[in-house]
Amino acid sequence: MANRFFLAPVPCIVYEDGPHYIFDVDKTFPEKCMNRFKAAVLLLTTTFFWGVTFTIVKQAVESIDVFVFLSQRFILAFVLILPICLFKGKHLDARTLRQGCIMGIFLFGAYSFQTVALLYTSASNTGFLTGLNVVMVPVLSSLMLRHRIPGMIKIAVALSAVGLFLLCGNGSLKFNTGDILAATCAVCVSLHLIYTGEFVRTSDYYWLTAVQLGVVALLSTLFAVARGKQVFIWYPHLLWTLLICAVIATVFAFLVQTSMQRFISHSNTALIFCTEPVFAAGYAWFAINERLGLFGLAGALLILAGMVVSIMPETSGGEEVASLEEYRAGE
Repeated sequence: MANRFFLAPVPCIVYEDGPHYIFDVDKTFPEKCMNRFKAAVLLLTTTFFWGVTFTIVKQAVESIDVFVFLSQRFILAFVLILPICLFKGKHLDARTLRQGCIMGIFLFGAYSFQTVALLYTSASNTGFLTGLNVVMVPVLSSLMLRHRIPGMIKIAVALSAVGLFLLCGNGSLKFNTGDILAATCAVCVSLHLIYTGEFVRTSDYYWLTAVQLGVVALLSTLFAVARGKQVFIWYPHLLWTLLICAVIATVFAFLVQTSMQRFISHSNTALIFCTEPVFAAGYAWFAINERLGLFGLAGALLILAGMVVSIMPETSGGEEVASLEEYRAGE
């Protein structure tokens, strides 16, 4: 039985045995904040390297077959991640193997279309068009899971469509082969993200990552051999390119993306990923003096605005009814 109330810095009720505080202090709050900060920094670092690799890969595929490069990159990545899985991962079962294969097929499509696109269009265009997956994920999730498409997503699609028109068509309806391939890459990336969000709930993410990287390595090798190319051939001038792409932009990046999302929301993760095309355009300008032009810059800004709008929650009657987090989680 409470005998009296009194004013205190922290609201409480005084009982016979002493004060009982209404609001308990979360002693783990500083640790949670630090985890979120670490996650944001690591994800931003990953996004930076993804953005930088657009230019690096563009320069690499000018002297080597696309599928030979992908084969060497993902074979090296698979060899590096396999020991990690053996020590850190759980038991590899048939379900994880099947799910990893599905993810690997979409990941192969994404990297194939993206890398071939770099032969025909700029690194900046490829970066911004690949970034359209931030908008496509909730749209495709709505269609696949029969959800209503939120109003904010419709606005994001409209902004991105106009941006696409300006960036790729330079104010006209003419699109080159590379731009179309890069947009197709964005669809594959979107499907990969959707299935990853579903599969990672029930399967070990170490083995899921390893299996999908192995599938990309296998398919890339098969495509290279089918085109009459030698896969196991040494290219000394591509050593650092392969190391950066395989170690940092593949093994490190995929493990960071999967593990760090335990501490940071999907919406915040998506917002960080929106910086990828910015890093891609910035490094392309710095490294190879690649410039967007007036129409291209306007289009890039509209696409970037569409990405940001797509992750903003929509409210109706005071209730949040849709957010990118819900669609990425398949809820």
